Amino acid sequence: MSERKRVAVLISGRGSNMASLVNAAAEQDYPAEIVCVISDQSDAAGLHFASSQGIPTLVVSRRDFDSKDAHDAAIDAHLKAFKADIVALAGYMRLLTPGFVSQWQGRMINIHPSLLPLFKGLNSHRRAIDAGVRVHGCTVHFVTADMDDGPIIAQAAVPVLSNDTEAALSARVLKQEHRLYPIALRLVAEGKVRMEHGRTVCSGFEDGGADSSISSPSPLPDLPDLERLARITP
Repeated sequence: MSERKRVAVLISGRGSNMASLVNAAAEQDYPAEIVCVISDQSDAAGLHFASSQGIPTLVVSRRDFDSKDAHDAAIDAHLKAFKADIVALAGYMRLLTPGFVSQWQGRMINIHPSLLPLFKGLNSHRRAIDAGVRVHGCTVHFVTADMDDGPIIAQAAVPVLSNDTEAALSARVLKQEHRLYPIALRLVAEGKVRMEHGRTVCSGFEDGGADSSISSPSPLPDLPDLERLARITP
């Protein structure tokens, strides 16, 4: 295996998606290693998990800087100090400045709890239920200056039940987030997915191989069977 890509993860809270990346990177054949976890919140629970796994952690609080540009410049300096190749946002709740995004364009990815371009921003699960959609999910995408608007790398879909609560739907989607993010990071780290001219370009897939694993966890059945599927899916 070629040299593993160095990945820095940015979090603001519990960091469950960060933990899924850390667990994936613990496998010897995984093409990336997590070299640091940075948070803008000193009380982010994910920092404790990262530390327990021997991963360096840093807190870079917005309160310590006069401007967003200065804050992002400090984060950028830490990323470069750790020689990061890829930045993975995992529940990082602060919008990044255009200058920072430009520095890392094509090398920064994010996971969002909806099937983009639907339901960008906050409260995506509640908005999906209110809209009456029958299919919801999560998306990993390259980060651009516009929020939740970068080229899509991978998506996973789940059914929405007629009696779903926001909490139940969120939990169903979160299981797929934890599955999808390591797959997407692997593809980026291996160079099989990249961003070119504002679009996602895929290469190096074998027929029926990795390319078939970056849509939904399994083919969705006809709509009448969606609720049955959700109840039998672990």
